[in-house]
Amino acid sequence: MAVVMRLSRGGAKKAPFYRVVVADSRMPRDGRLIEKIGSYDPRSKEKKAVVDEERALYWLKQGAKPSDTVRQILAREGIWQKFRQK
Repeated sequence: MAVVMRLSRGGAKKAPFYRVVVADSRMPRDGRLIEKIGSYDPRSKEKKAVVDEERALYWLKQGAKPSDTVRQILAREGIWQKFRQK
């Protein structure tokens, strides 16, 4: 089973809100997930992201592959640098 960290879309039409989730790569974007580890609001001015650092580092160490967007969010939060240092 290939595990990925990606965004799952929520919110109303033309008002997206995303959750940072850990899921099996074979599942659909908004389908079954393993764990929700954060959220991302692209509509706010500072593009607010909240990620549980402990769980994100755990899943990265377990071999979960982040999508490009999730990798950027993790880098902005400083989590990606902590993972790369270890």
